[in-house]
Amino acid sequence: MKKKEESNLKLIGKSLEDLSTFSAYLQDALIKVSDVSFLKKNKIFILMSSRFMWEDAEKGIFRQPKRIKCILKFGGVLKVKSKNINQKKKDKILEFLTMSTILKDDDTYQTKLIFSGNSNIILFTEQIDVLFEDIGSYWIVKNQPKHI
Repeated sequence: MKKKEESNLKLIGKSLEDLSTFSAYLQDALIKVSDVSFLKKNKIFILMSSRFMWEDAEKGIFRQPKRIKCILKFGGVLKVKSKNINQKKKDKILEFLTMSTILKDDDTYQTKLIFSGNSNIILFTEQIDVLFEDIGSYWIVKNQPKHI
């Protein structure tokens, strides 16, 4: 059963605090390698995830666990690096853990997207300019992610 899109989040990030909030919303998101792109000429990095709706799960124990498609788009991206991600394995699923951002000495930002299995993507950006947007309708899932 799907629900109308009125509960979809659409957030704009311009600060370190905003990215910390996005990280919390994205915890346990599932991202297919084929859904990650760096548009070098446009200086845009974009990924689509299937994020667990933690904000909904925390409202009550009787609610059903849900996921929703979510776009995360970074602007002003100068460079992207990855570690332990085989980009040829397009169907590989990355499990999002957290992200951390630091302001470097040259006034650029380094944002590390950290995934399970010691994998990560590091973005080097001119500023913090991030769009976080749920798209479509959510769907019910069997289980809530568990943290050991």
